Amino acid sequence: MSGRDLFCQPRRIGRGATLTLVFASVLVAGAATGSLPGTDRRSTGDTVRTAAAPSTRHEDVARAAAQAMADGKSPTEAAERAVSRSGDRWGAVYSQGEYEEFQEALDGRYTGVGLWARRERDGRIEVTKVSGGSPAAEAGIRAGDRLRSVDGHAVDGRPVTEVVSLLRGDATDSGAGTTVTLGLERGTRAWTLTLRRARLSTDSVTVRTLPGGVTVIKIASFTKGVGDKVRAAVRRAPAGAGVVLDLRGNSGGLVTEAVDTASVFLDGGLVGTYDVDGDERVLHAAPGGDTTRPLVALVDGGTMSAAELLTGALKDRGRAVVVGTRTFGKGSVQMPSRLPDGSVAELTVGHYRTPSGRGVDGAGITPDLEADEQALKRAETVLGGLGDTT
Repeated sequence: MSGRDLFCQPRRIGRGATLTLVFASVLVAGAATGSLPGTDRRSTGDTVRTAAAPSTRHEDVARAAAQAMADGKSPTEAAERAVSRSGDRWGAVYSQGEYEEFQEALDGRYTGVGLWARRERDGRIEVTKVSGGSPAAEAGIRAGDRLRSVDGHAVDGRPVTEVVSLLRGDATDSGAGTTVTLGLERGTRAWTLTLRRARLSTDSVTVRTLPGGVTVIKIASFTKGVGDKVRAAVRRAPAGAGVVLDLRGNSGGLVTEAVDTASVFLDGGLVGTYDVDGDERVLHAAPGGDTTRPLVALVDGGTMSAAELLTGALKDRGRAVVVGTRTFGKGSVQMPSRLPDGSVAELTVGHYRTPSGRGVDGAGITPDLEADEQALKRAETVLGGLGDTT
């Protein structure tokens, strides 16, 4: 399992909407708004934004929260209990502050120190990446360093999401300018650093060119502007050269951006369908995409939600060869509603399907070619067979 303080959704990550599919329209009571492709192009959160009437389950949760407030109890806790009783695997309740943080992360902004981390099999937390120009980078922290503690709390054995929450200071609503003390280890050296949190930007798209001319476009998550960045990278790629779209570890994000990314490689047509309480909707690519450039999509068990929507579209439309391991299988759609105390409840209202009508939820997408450790090498070989990659 891996994580990063820069795109840590709020601390209830294990329970719901932070792994959900992002759709668009109007968030009840006017929190962060957005829309589906083809209408208003504003940013959305990782959930379905719809003007559809709230489901019975939403009404039940809202009623439980209102009753708790009337009784002088915590509406958020009452809502959480109601969601738990509903049996909704992906349902979740966020405080107003947590939901706003979530929206900011999807817009490509976050408060943190610029560390990516993962938990090793022995429970140790290892730094895997340090964002350039971040407080962590300026303090000399490097990939491979061991993170031992955050503000005096030992982190060995903790889920990465908890470690990230400590780094961000979620429990104390710590903003930019607040300090966090890290205990670190590198080889035989152990030391302590106090860093000041800062407002940083995500780097959701990275591009590199392999020696043979293949362009590798890595999408870490679908934050605002990803589609435009992918389009620019494809235009800069050598004429006729193959492209590897690396979606490994991509936990989703804005579906508007996933559809926009699909539009880079498709000339219109269906990207997927989804339903909201039985009412089917469609997602279409914009016309004019590059349909001739050889394309491979790399996926793994960490590819989920909006990234699976994109993968399914490219696979079903015959536009890309999918290489890697089976994707996560997160194909359910959540709708948010505002509760009396300003918190937000998200409950599952439907599922999405690929252009061929295949459901993804619980099944994932099986790649055309299985590959694990040598997935990128396999992708290069495939591109060599698809056309001129030089």
